[in-house]
Amino acid sequence: MSFYVFATVLLELMMIAMILHVLRYSGFTKVQKMWFILTFLSVIVCSAAELAVHCGFYKPVFDIPLTILTMMQFSLSPLLAVFFSGALGLHKEASIALKIFSLNAVLEIVSAPFGWIFFFDETGYHRGELFPVYMACYFIALTYLIVSMVVVGRRFRHRDSSTIVMVLITLIAGIIPMTVFELHIAYLSIGICACMCYIYYNDLVQEDIQADLITNQEKMSKMQEYTISGLASLIEGRDTETGEHVTRTCRLVREIAEHARCEGVYADVIDEHFISLLYTLAPMHDVGKIVVSDRILRKPGKLTAEEFEQMKVHTTQGGKLVRQILDGIANEEYIRFASDIATYHHERWDGTGYPQGLSGEEIPLCARIMAIADVYDALISERCYKKAMPEEEAIRIIREESGTHFDPKLTEVFLKYVSQEQAQGVMGQAQTDAEPSGWFSSSHKGKAENKNGNQKRVS
Repeated sequence: MSFYVFATVLLELMMIAMILHVLRYSGFTKVQKMWFILTFLSVIVCSAAELAVHCGFYKPVFDIPLTILTMMQFSLSPLLAVFFSGALGLHKEASIALKIFSLNAVLEIVSAPFGWIFFFDETGYHRGELFPVYMACYFIALTYLIVSMVVVGRRFRHRDSSTIVMVLITLIAGIIPMTVFELHIAYLSIGICACMCYIYYNDLVQEDIQADLITNQEKMSKMQEYTISGLASLIEGRDTETGEHVTRTCRLVREIAEHARCEGVYADVIDEHFISLLYTLAPMHDVGKIVVSDRILRKPGKLTAEEFEQMKVHTTQGGKLVRQILDGIANEEYIRFASDIATYHHERWDGTGYPQGLSGEEIPLCARIMAIADVYDALISERCYKKAMPEEEAIRIIREESGTHFDPKLTEVFLKYVSQEQAQGVMGQAQTDAEPSGWFSSSHKGKAENKNGNQKRVS
Protein backbone atom coordinates (compact mmCIF):
# COMPACT_ATOMS: atom_id res chain seq x y z
CA MET A 1 0.00 0.00 0.00
CA SER A 2 2.87 2.37 0.71
CA PHE A 3 3.98 1.90 -2.91
CA TYR A 4 0.50 2.91 -4.09
CA VAL A 5 0.66 6.03 -1.90
CA PHE A 6 4.08 7.04 -3.17
CA ALA A 7 3.06 6.40 -6.79
CA THR A 8 0.00 8.62 -6.37
CA VAL A 9 2.02 11.40 -4.73
CA LEU A 10 4.53 11.28 -7.59
CA LEU A 11 1.65 11.42 -10.08
CA GLU A 12 0.20 14.47 -8.31
CA LEU A 13 3.59 16.22 -8.39
CA MET A 14 4.01 15.37 -12.06
CA MET A 15 0.59 16.87 -12.89
CA ILE A 16 1.43 20.03 -10.93
CA ALA A 17 4.70 20.31 -12.87
CA MET A 18 2.80 19.92 -16.16
CA ILE A 19 0.33 22.66 -15.17
CA LEU A 20 3.18 25.02 -14.33
CA HIS A 21 4.80 24.24 -17.68
CA VAL A 22 1.55 24.90 -19.55
CA LEU A 23 1.12 28.24 -17.77
CA ARG A 24 4.64 29.34 -18.66
CA TYR A 25 4.71 27.92 -22.19
CA SER A 26 4.16 30.47 -24.98
CA GLY A 27 3.58 28.01 -27.81
CA PHE A 28 -0.13 27.46 -27.13
CA THR A 29 -3.18 29.71 -27.25
CA LYS A 30 -5.21 30.44 -24.13
CA VAL A 31 -7.87 27.94 -25.25
CA GLN A 32 -5.29 25.18 -25.71
CA LYS A 33 -3.81 25.95 -22.30
CA MET A 34 -7.27 25.78 -20.73
CA TRP A 35 -7.91 22.27 -22.09
CA PHE A 36 -4.52 20.98 -20.93
CA ILE A 37 -4.93 22.49 -17.47
CA LEU A 38 -8.41 20.94 -17.15
CA THR A 39 -6.91 17.57 -18.10
CA PHE A 40 -4.12 17.72 -15.54
CA LEU A 41 -6.36 19.10 -12.78
CA SER A 42 -8.89 16.31 -13.39
CA VAL A 43 -6.15 13.69 -13.08
CA ILE A 44 -5.09 15.28 -9.77
CA VAL A 45 -8.64 15.18 -8.38
CA CYS A 46 -9.43 11.67 -9.62
CA SER A 47 -6.16 10.09 -8.46
CA ALA A 48 -6.46 11.80 -5.04
CA ALA A 49 -10.04 10.51 -4.70
CA GLU A 50 -9.07 6.98 -5.65
CA LEU A 51 -6.19 7.03 -3.18
CA ALA A 52 -8.46 8.26 -0.38
CA VAL A 53 -11.01 5.51 -1.07
CA HIS A 54 -8.63 2.61 -1.63
CA CYS A 55 -5.63 3.43 0.53
CA GLY A 56 -6.73 0.94 3.19
CA PHE A 57 -7.37 3.42 5.99
CA TYR A 58 -11.14 3.75 5.57
CA LYS A 59 -13.35 4.63 8.54
CA PRO A 60 -17.19 4.95 8.42
CA VAL A 61 -16.96 8.46 9.82
CA PHE A 62 -15.42 9.55 6.50
CA ASP A 63 -18.21 8.20 4.31
CA ILE A 64 -19.73 11.64 3.48
CA PRO A 65 -16.48 13.37 2.35
CA LEU A 66 -15.44 10.17 0.55
CA THR A 67 -18.82 10.04 -1.18
CA ILE A 68 -18.31 13.61 -2.38
CA LEU A 69 -14.78 12.81 -3.58
CA THR A 70 -15.93 9.65 -5.37
CA MET A 71 -18.82 11.52 -6.95
CA MET A 72 -16.31 14.07 -8.31
CA GLN A 73 -14.07 11.25 -9.55
CA PHE A 74 -16.90 9.44 -11.35
CA SER A 75 -18.13 12.72 -12.85
CA LEU A 76 -14.69 13.73 -14.14
CA SER A 77 -13.45 10.34 -15.37
CA PRO A 78 -15.43 10.28 -18.65
CA LEU A 79 -14.78 14.00 -19.09
CA LEU A 80 -11.06 13.33 -19.10
CA ALA A 81 -11.42 12.03 -22.66
CA VAL A 82 -13.15 15.27 -23.62
CA PHE A 83 -10.43 17.38 -22.02
CA PHE A 84 -7.82 15.26 -23.82
CA SER A 85 -9.42 15.83 -27.21
CA GLY A 86 -9.77 19.55 -26.56
CA ALA A 87 -6.12 19.72 -25.51
CA LEU A 88 -5.17 17.92 -28.74
CA GLY A 89 -6.84 20.62 -30.82
CA LEU A 90 -10.35 19.19 -31.37
CA HIS A 91 -12.01 22.18 -29.71
CA LYS A 92 -15.33 22.04 -31.54
CA GLU A 93 -15.69 18.29 -31.08
CA ALA A 94 -14.70 18.58 -27.41
CA SER A 95 -17.34 21.26 -26.80
CA ILE A 96 -20.05 18.98 -28.19
CA ALA A 97 -18.80 15.92 -26.27
CA LEU A 98 -18.58 17.99 -23.09
CA LYS A 99 -22.35 18.57 -23.19
CA ILE A 100 -23.04 14.87 -23.78
CA PHE A 101 -20.75 13.51 -21.07
CA SER A 102 -21.98 16.16 -18.65
CA LEU A 103 -25.17 14.09 -18.41
CA ASN A 104 -23.10 11.44 -16.65
CA ALA A 105 -21.96 14.07 -14.15
CA VAL A 106 -25.59 14.98 -13.47
CA LEU A 107 -26.41 11.28 -12.98
CA GLU A 108 -23.53 10.90 -10.52
CA ILE A 109 -24.65 13.89 -8.48
CA VAL A 110 -28.29 12.77 -8.38
CA SER A 111 -27.56 9.11 -7.56
CA ALA A 112 -24.78 9.69 -5.00
CA PRO A 113 -27.12 10.08 -1.95
CA PHE A 114 -29.01 6.90 -2.91
CA GLY A 115 -26.02 4.66 -3.60
CA TRP A 116 -27.22 3.66 -7.05
CA ILE A 117 -23.75 3.73 -8.65
CA PHE A 118 -21.55 3.37 -5.54
CA PHE A 119 -21.90 3.52 -1.78
CA PHE A 120 -19.98 3.20 1.47
CA ASP A 121 -20.89 1.07 4.46
CA GLU A 122 -19.10 -0.18 7.54
CA THR A 123 -16.65 -2.21 5.44
CA GLY A 124 -15.83 0.45 2.85
CA TYR A 125 -16.51 1.18 -0.82
CA HIS A 126 -18.94 -0.90 -2.93
CA ARG A 127 -20.32 -0.73 -6.44
CA GLY A 128 -24.05 -0.01 -6.81
CA GLU A 129 -26.67 -1.55 -9.06
CA LEU A 130 -26.20 1.14 -11.74
CA PHE A 131 -22.40 0.92 -11.74
CA PRO A 132 -22.48 -0.70 -15.26
CA VAL A 133 -24.04 2.56 -16.51
CA TYR A 134 -20.97 4.45 -15.32
CA MET A 135 -18.66 1.83 -16.82
CA ALA A 136 -20.48 2.04 -20.17
CA CYS A 137 -20.09 5.81 -20.16
CA TYR A 138 -16.45 5.40 -19.18
CA PHE A 139 -15.68 3.05 -22.08
CA ILE A 140 -17.60 5.25 -24.54
CA ALA A 141 -15.36 8.08 -23.40
CA LEU A 142 -12.26 5.93 -23.97
CA THR A 143 -13.48 5.07 -27.46
CA TYR A 144 -14.03 8.76 -28.10
CA LEU A 145 -10.48 9.44 -26.90
CA ILE A 146 -8.98 6.80 -29.20
CA VAL A 147 -10.87 8.18 -32.20
CA SER A 148 -9.79 11.71 -31.27
CA MET A 149 -6.12 10.72 -31.15
CA VAL A 150 -6.35 9.10 -34.58
CA VAL A 151 -8.11 12.17 -36.00
CA VAL A 152 -5.51 14.51 -34.50
CA GLY A 153 -2.67 12.41 -35.86
CA ARG A 154 -4.12 12.59 -39.38
CA ARG A 155 -4.23 16.37 -39.22
CA PHE A 156 -0.47 16.70 -38.95
CA ARG A 157 2.10 16.07 -41.67
CA HIS A 158 4.71 14.71 -39.25
CA ARG A 159 2.51 12.39 -37.22
CA ASP A 160 4.12 9.40 -35.53
CA SER A 161 1.75 6.42 -35.42
CA SER A 162 4.00 4.50 -33.03
CA THR A 163 3.58 7.21 -30.39
CA ILE A 164 -0.22 7.01 -30.65
CA VAL A 165 -0.05 3.22 -30.33
CA MET A 166 2.17 3.45 -27.23
CA VAL A 167 -0.21 5.96 -25.63
CA LEU A 168 -3.11 3.59 -26.19
CA ILE A 169 -1.15 0.60 -24.85
CA THR A 170 -0.22 2.58 -21.73
CA LEU A 171 -3.83 3.60 -21.26
CA ILE A 172 -5.15 0.04 -21.64
CA ALA A 173 -2.39 -1.29 -19.36
CA GLY A 174 -3.82 0.85 -16.58
CA ILE A 175 -7.53 0.32 -17.25
CA ILE A 176 -7.58 -3.48 -17.54
CA PRO A 177 -6.12 -4.15 -14.04
CA MET A 178 -8.67 -1.75 -12.57
CA THR A 179 -11.61 -3.32 -14.43
CA VAL A 180 -10.69 -6.98 -13.99
CA PHE A 181 -8.62 -7.14 -10.81
CA GLU A 182 -9.68 -3.90 -9.08
CA LEU A 183 -6.02 -2.87 -9.04
CA HIS A 184 -6.33 0.90 -8.94
CA ILE A 185 -3.56 2.17 -11.21
CA ALA A 186 -5.82 3.57 -13.95
CA TYR A 187 -5.12 7.21 -13.13
CA LEU A 188 -1.40 6.55 -12.99
CA SER A 189 -1.58 5.36 -16.60
CA ILE A 190 -3.95 8.21 -17.52
CA GLY A 191 -1.52 10.74 -16.02
CA ILE A 192 1.39 9.25 -17.96
CA CYS A 193 -0.72 9.30 -21.14
CA ALA A 194 -1.63 12.93 -20.51
CA CYS A 195 2.07 13.85 -20.33
CA MET A 196 2.85 11.80 -23.44
CA CYS A 197 0.02 13.47 -25.36
CA TYR A 198 1.17 16.90 -24.24
CA ILE A 199 4.71 16.21 -25.46
CA TYR A 200 3.48 14.50 -28.64
CA TYR A 201 1.08 17.29 -29.55
CA ASN A 202 3.72 19.91 -28.86
CA ASP A 203 6.16 18.03 -31.09
CA LEU A 204 3.58 17.80 -33.88
CA VAL A 205 2.91 21.52 -33.69
CA GLN A 206 6.60 22.42 -33.61
CA GLU A 207 7.50 20.07 -36.48
CA ASP A 208 4.76 21.47 -38.68
CA ILE A 209 5.75 25.02 -37.76
CA GLN A 210 9.36 24.16 -38.57
CA ALA A 211 8.30 22.65 -41.89
CA ASP A 212 6.32 25.78 -42.72
CA LEU A 213 9.28 27.96 -41.77
CA ILE A 214 11.59 25.95 -44.01
CA THR A 215 9.12 26.19 -46.89
CA ASN A 216 8.76 29.93 -46.39
CA GLN A 217 12.51 30.34 -46.11
CA GLU A 218 12.99 28.44 -49.35
CA LYS A 219 10.42 30.65 -51.06
CA MET A 220 12.10 33.75 -49.65
CA SER A 221 15.48 32.45 -50.72
CA LYS A 222 14.21 31.88 -54.26
CA MET A 223 12.71 35.34 -54.28
CA GLN A 224 16.02 36.82 -53.13
CA GLU A 225 17.91 34.91 -55.82
CA TYR A 226 15.53 36.03 -58.57
CA THR A 227 15.67 39.62 -57.33
CA ILE A 228 19.45 39.58 -57.14
CA SER A 229 19.86 37.88 -60.51
CA GLY A 230 17.36 40.19 -62.23
CA LEU A 231 18.89 43.33 -60.78
CA ALA A 232 22.41 42.20 -61.59
CA SER A 233 21.46 41.29 -65.16
CA LEU A 234 19.82 44.67 -65.61
CA ILE A 235 22.96 46.45 -64.46
CA GLU A 236 25.31 44.24 -66.46
CA GLY A 237 23.18 44.87 -69.55
CA ARG A 238 24.30 48.49 -69.38
CA ASP A 239 27.96 47.52 -69.16
CA THR A 240 28.50 44.46 -71.38
CA GLU A 241 27.67 43.32 -74.86
CA THR A 242 26.36 39.87 -73.98
CA GLY A 243 24.86 40.32 -70.53
CA GLU A 244 26.22 36.85 -69.58
CA HIS A 245 28.98 38.12 -67.30
CA VAL A 246 26.84 37.46 -64.21
CA THR A 247 26.15 33.83 -65.11
CA ARG A 248 29.78 33.08 -65.96
CA THR A 249 31.27 34.72 -62.87
CA CYS A 250 28.77 32.90 -60.64
CA ARG A 251 29.94 29.62 -62.09
CA LEU A 252 33.61 30.61 -61.84
CA VAL A 253 33.47 31.63 -58.17
CA ARG A 254 31.73 28.37 -57.31
CA GLU A 255 34.35 26.35 -59.19
CA ILE A 256 37.23 28.21 -57.54
CA ALA A 257 35.70 27.79 -54.07
CA GLU A 258 34.91 24.10 -54.54
CA HIS A 259 38.39 23.31 -55.84
CA ALA A 260 39.95 25.35 -53.03
CA ARG A 261 38.02 23.28 -50.50
CA CYS A 262 39.20 20.07 -52.18
CA GLU A 263 42.79 21.30 -51.95
CA GLY A 264 42.40 22.29 -48.29
CA VAL A 265 42.89 25.98 -49.09
CA TYR A 266 41.10 28.12 -46.46
CA ALA A 267 39.34 24.96 -45.36
CA ASP A 268 38.42 26.60 -42.06
CA VAL A 269 36.19 29.06 -43.94
CA ILE A 270 35.13 27.44 -47.21
CA ASP A 271 32.33 24.96 -46.63
CA GLU A 272 29.01 24.18 -48.34
CA HIS A 273 27.33 27.16 -46.70
CA PHE A 274 30.11 29.53 -47.79
CA ILE A 275 29.99 28.22 -51.38
CA SER A 276 26.21 28.53 -51.47
CA LEU A 277 26.34 32.13 -50.30
CA LEU A 278 29.16 32.93 -52.71
CA TYR A 279 27.31 31.48 -55.70
CA THR A 280 24.02 33.17 -54.75
CA LEU A 281 25.48 36.61 -54.01
CA ALA A 282 28.17 36.88 -56.68
CA PRO A 283 25.69 38.62 -59.04
CA MET A 284 25.66 41.58 -56.63
CA HIS A 285 29.35 42.36 -57.16
CA ASP A 286 28.73 45.21 -59.64
CA VAL A 287 25.35 46.39 -58.38
CA GLY A 288 26.95 49.77 -57.59
CA LYS A 289 27.33 50.48 -61.31
CA ILE A 290 23.74 51.65 -61.23
CA VAL A 291 25.08 55.00 -60.00
CA VAL A 292 27.67 55.26 -62.81
CA SER A 293 26.56 57.09 -65.94
CA ASP A 294 26.13 55.31 -69.28
CA ARG A 295 28.63 57.76 -70.76
CA ILE A 296 31.39 56.20 -68.64
CA LEU A 297 30.15 52.60 -68.73
CA ARG A 298 29.83 52.58 -72.52
CA LYS A 299 32.81 54.75 -73.37
CA PRO A 300 34.72 52.94 -76.17
CA GLY A 301 38.15 54.18 -75.16
CA LYS A 302 40.31 54.66 -72.09
CA LEU A 303 38.84 56.45 -69.12
CA THR A 304 40.28 59.71 -67.95
CA ALA A 305 41.54 59.94 -64.39
CA GLU A 306 38.37 61.77 -63.39
CA GLU A 307 36.17 59.21 -65.10
CA PHE A 308 38.06 56.37 -63.46
CA GLU A 309 37.48 57.95 -60.05
CA GLN A 310 33.77 58.02 -60.81
CA MET A 311 33.91 54.37 -61.89
CA LYS A 312 35.59 53.41 -58.60
CA VAL A 313 32.59 54.75 -56.68
CA HIS A 314 30.57 51.70 -57.76
CA THR A 315 32.27 49.61 -55.05
CA THR A 316 31.30 51.69 -52.01
CA GLN A 317 27.90 52.51 -53.48
CA GLY A 318 27.41 48.84 -54.24
CA GLY A 319 27.99 47.90 -50.60
CA LYS A 320 25.45 50.51 -49.47
CA LEU A 321 22.88 49.48 -52.06
CA VAL A 322 23.18 45.83 -51.08
CA ARG A 323 22.36 46.68 -47.48
CA GLN A 324 19.39 48.82 -48.54
CA ILE A 325 18.04 46.12 -50.88
CA LEU A 326 18.45 43.19 -48.50
CA ASP A 327 17.67 44.92 -45.21
CA GLY A 328 14.60 43.32 -43.66
CA ILE A 329 14.48 40.32 -46.00
CA ALA A 330 17.79 38.65 -45.11
CA ASN A 331 19.88 38.03 -42.01
CA GLU A 332 23.02 39.98 -41.16
CA GLU A 333 25.40 37.26 -42.36
CA TYR A 334 23.74 37.22 -45.77
CA ILE A 335 23.80 41.03 -46.05
CA ARG A 336 27.42 41.32 -44.87
CA PHE A 337 28.56 38.63 -47.32
CA ALA A 338 26.88 40.40 -50.26
CA SER A 339 28.18 43.77 -49.13
CA ASP A 340 31.76 42.46 -48.85
CA ILE A 341 31.63 41.12 -52.42
CA ALA A 342 30.27 44.39 -53.81
CA THR A 343 32.59 46.63 -51.80
CA TYR A 344 35.94 44.82 -51.90
CA HIS A 345 36.16 42.86 -55.16
CA HIS A 346 38.52 45.52 -56.60
CA GLU A 347 40.94 45.41 -53.66
CA ARG A 348 44.37 44.01 -54.50
CA TRP A 349 46.53 41.58 -52.53
CA ASP A 350 49.39 44.11 -52.37
CA GLY A 351 47.14 46.88 -51.01
CA THR A 352 47.03 49.06 -54.15
CA GLY A 353 43.37 48.40 -54.94
CA TYR A 354 40.24 50.32 -54.04
CA PRO A 355 38.14 51.55 -52.29
CA GLN A 356 40.03 51.11 -48.99
CA GLY A 357 43.46 49.84 -50.04
CA LEU A 358 43.13 46.64 -48.04
CA SER A 359 45.88 44.04 -48.45
CA GLY A 360 46.35 40.30 -48.00
CA GLU A 361 43.84 38.55 -45.81
CA GLU A 362 42.39 41.88 -44.70
CA ILE A 363 40.35 41.55 -47.88
CA PRO A 364 37.30 39.31 -47.27
CA LEU A 365 37.81 35.85 -48.76
CA CYS A 366 34.61 36.08 -50.82
CA ALA A 367 35.90 39.28 -52.46
CA ARG A 368 39.32 37.71 -53.20
CA ILE A 369 37.63 34.83 -55.01
CA MET A 370 35.34 37.26 -56.82
CA ALA A 371 38.34 39.29 -57.99
CA ILE A 372 39.87 36.36 -59.88
CA ALA A 373 36.59 35.35 -61.53
CA ASP A 374 35.65 38.95 -62.37
CA VAL A 375 38.99 39.89 -63.93
CA TYR A 376 39.39 36.64 -65.83
CA ASP A 377 35.94 36.83 -67.38
CA ALA A 378 36.39 40.51 -68.23
CA LEU A 379 39.69 39.73 -69.99
CA ILE A 380 38.26 37.02 -72.23
CA SER A 381 34.98 38.88 -72.90
CA GLU A 382 34.36 41.44 -75.61
CA ARG A 383 33.43 44.84 -74.25
CA CYS A 384 32.55 48.16 -75.86
CA TYR A 385 36.09 49.38 -75.19
CA LYS A 386 38.05 46.23 -76.15
CA LYS A 387 38.08 42.94 -77.99
CA ALA A 388 38.05 39.58 -76.25
CA MET A 389 41.46 38.36 -75.14
CA PRO A 390 42.57 34.76 -75.85
CA GLU A 391 42.25 32.49 -72.85
CA GLU A 392 45.98 31.70 -72.85
CA GLU A 393 46.81 35.40 -72.60
CA ALA A 394 44.27 35.95 -69.83
CA ILE A 395 45.68 33.00 -67.89
CA ARG A 396 49.18 34.44 -68.27
CA ILE A 397 48.02 37.76 -66.81
CA ILE A 398 46.30 36.04 -63.87
CA ARG A 399 49.51 34.07 -63.21
CA GLU A 400 51.70 37.21 -63.33
CA GLU A 401 49.35 39.08 -61.01
CA SER A 402 49.52 36.38 -58.34
CA GLY A 403 50.75 37.93 -55.10
CA THR A 404 50.18 41.47 -56.37
CA HIS A 405 46.59 41.66 -57.57
CA PHE A 406 45.35 38.21 -56.51
CA ASP A 407 45.59 35.93 -53.49
CA PRO A 408 48.49 33.58 -54.39
CA LYS A 409 46.82 30.52 -52.83
CA LEU A 410 43.59 31.06 -54.73
CA THR A 411 45.49 31.85 -57.92
CA GLU A 412 47.36 28.55 -57.62
CA VAL A 413 44.04 26.72 -57.26
CA PHE A 414 42.60 28.55 -60.26
CA LEU A 415 45.63 27.88 -62.49
CA LYS A 416 45.86 24.23 -61.47
CA TYR A 417 42.33 23.44 -62.45
CA VAL A 418 42.48 25.60 -65.57
CA SER A 419 45.40 23.43 -66.68
CA GLN A 420 43.41 20.28 -65.97
CA GLU A 421 40.47 21.56 -67.99
CA GLN A 422 42.76 22.44 -70.90
CA ALA A 423 44.32 19.00 -70.79
CA GLN A 424 40.86 17.46 -71.02
CA GLY A 425 40.14 19.56 -74.08
CA VAL A 426 36.98 21.19 -72.78
CA MET A 427 38.17 24.76 -72.60
CA GLY A 428 36.04 25.96 -75.47
CA GLN A 429 32.82 24.08 -74.77
CA ALA A 430 29.59 25.96 -74.26
CA GLN A 431 28.48 25.98 -70.63
CA THR A 432 25.16 26.16 -68.86
CA ASP A 433 24.56 26.56 -65.16
CA ALA A 434 22.72 23.26 -65.05
CA GLU A 435 25.52 21.36 -66.82
CA PRO A 436 28.87 22.94 -65.81
CA SER A 437 31.16 20.54 -67.69
CA GLY A 438 34.01 23.07 -67.80
CA TRP A 439 35.06 26.52 -66.70
CA PHE A 440 34.44 28.67 -69.76
CA SER A 441 31.87 29.62 -72.35
CA SER A 442 32.08 29.03 -76.08
CA SER A 443 31.50 32.74 -76.59
CA HIS A 444 35.15 33.20 -75.58
CA LYS A 445 36.60 31.27 -78.52
CA GLY A 446 38.75 32.99 -81.10
CA LYS A 447 41.69 35.33 -81.13
CA ALA A 448 41.40 38.95 -80.23
CA GLU A 449 42.38 41.69 -82.59
CA ASN A 450 43.66 43.76 -79.68
CA LYS A 451 45.50 41.55 -77.17
CA ASN A 452 46.47 44.45 -74.94
CA GLY A 453 43.02 45.84 -74.21
CA ASN A 454 42.60 48.62 -71.70
CA GLN A 455 43.19 46.87 -68.36
CA LYS A 456 41.85 49.74 -66.32
CA ARG A 457 38.40 48.91 -67.64
CA VAL A 458 38.64 45.24 -66.54
CA SER A 459 35.78 45.05 -64.02
